[in-house]
Amino acid sequence: MALAQRLRYARERCGFTLAQVKERTGIGGSSLSEFEHEKREPSLSQLNALARAYRRALSFFFAEGEPRHEVVLWRECPAHHRNDVEGHFRLLCEQYHNLEVWCDDRARSALPSYNADSANFEYSDAESLAKKVRDDLQLGDRPGPVLLRVLEEVCGVKVFHLAFDPTGTAACALGESFGAAVLLNRKNVRWRRNHDLAHELFHLLTWNAFPRLPDSATPSAREEQLATCFAANLLMPPEVTRAAVGRRINEGKVSYPHLFDIAREFDVSVESLLWRLHILYGRGPDAKELTEQEIERARAFAPSLEDREQEEPPTWPHRYHDLAVKALRQGEISIGRFAEYLSITRQQAMKYIEQETPHPGYATIVRWVGQQAMKYTEQETSDGEEVRVAPA
Repeated sequence: MALAQRLRYARERCGFTLAQVKERTGIGGSSLSEFEHEKREPSLSQLNALARAYRRALSFFFAEGEPRHEVVLWRECPAHHRNDVEGHFRLLCEQYHNLEVWCDDRARSALPSYNADSANFEYSDAESLAKKVRDDLQLGDRPGPVLLRVLEEVCGVKVFHLAFDPTGTAACALGESFGAAVLLNRKNVRWRRNHDLAHELFHLLTWNAFPRLPDSATPSAREEQLATCFAANLLMPPEVTRAAVGRRINEGKVSYPHLFDIAREFDVSVESLLWRLHILYGRGPDAKELTEQEIERARAFAPSLEDREQEEPPTWPHRYHDLAVKALRQGEISIGRFAEYLSITRQQAMKYIEQETPHPGYATIVRWVGQQAMKYTEQETSDGEEVRVAPA
């Protein structure tokens, strides 16, 4: 595909008109039209401006053959600026891949694929898959606190955090070049992001089991229900969850303070926990309204009972950042490219060259130890509200 065709393809994939591109880049509309109709080629500075506007690597416009169309699967498409968010996500994945190539340190995906007939995929299959993944990846009985680290550092999944609306959505992609990737919403608290990560993991694992049309943006309602089932079983294993509830149950009820304790134990939201108990204790569809009422009551108690640190997610995946620094110090990328990849100024980028670095494994070891130091604090409360989860 010629440069002109790739320029038009990139613009159309973003859903931009020529007028919108003109506004974003300052390049005249007649020039933009001439670029796309092979009447003349853009200068390097103009092409750089267009690459930034289209969220594309510069190399995209010089690649041979038809461009690969990576499907980004959304739970719910963003209400606004979907193409911009999606393009940003895809660009970050490509940049991550570039860093791996330049540093000769490509992560080999350890995610198994689940090739099954989607028509015959049942909830029991989602439960079995959750147990298999938990065992294969050695996630333990409470995967929430370690899931992100294992997927990034062991399985080679590229996980990015961006801010977008609505907050109740996330996305994933399986690119031919960059591999498995997940996009989480940095506006959400960590325990909500844990569920979103597990949810998107299901889609990556079953990518070949469900149809993926070139322009599909969201999975079917049934696939989403299966993903939710998988996430609940992965993060809150049945027997372990029942045991955690059993230690706190009194006459078939669990107090709200204890519910928040259990949620902290598994590093999930109280909402996710209540829906999990709804299934585990066989409430059925007739009790759905009751569970929803309990969730609303839990939200009202959250300001006094939700005693968890709400730290911001990392700006960049740790490995992405480390690879960028390595590429810079080895002379694989320029100061300008390094600054672009980390969204910092050239002056800030220079400090990475000037400062001395400790042993290369030091930062990784310290970070790993820090991530294991999970704090759980107890809080006294006089509230007597309870949730019935089993017969008295």
